[in-house]
Amino acid sequence: MTDQQADGRFDRGLQTRREVLGAEHVDRSLARVSEFARPMQELVTEYAWGEIWTRDGLDRRTRSLLNLAMLTALGRMHEFAVHVRGAVTNGCTEEEIQETLLQTAVYCGAPAALESFRVAEKVLEEVRTHE
Repeated sequence: MTDQQADGRFDRGLQTRREVLGAEHVDRSLARVSEFARPMQELVTEYAWGEIWTRDGLDRRTRSLLNLAMLTALGRMHEFAVHVRGAVTNGCTEEEIQETLLQTAVYCGAPAALESFRVAEKVLEEVRTHE
């Protein structure tokens, strides 16, 4: 057990990660992780979810919209799709997601935004059909 796990950061991160992304998704990801990749999953859970997502300075909705913009800029569509679902879970509206992506077109480029729109539209349709 690492110091971060001992101080509760890992547990806080795991709880937050499950609340935002869904317990089923997180548990599936952790169950499938190889021994090689396990340290990375632990690092993300401890620091991204246990340290940053639990801070008081921004609410989860804002953090979700920021993630969508950053993942668009980076072109990380697998993570982007996961975080579209998380944004909906965190109370972001389709209009807010759309406006965030429109802003990325100006600052990150139209090709990046177009790809994000395609992925987001597919994910949002899946979310609507499972409600």
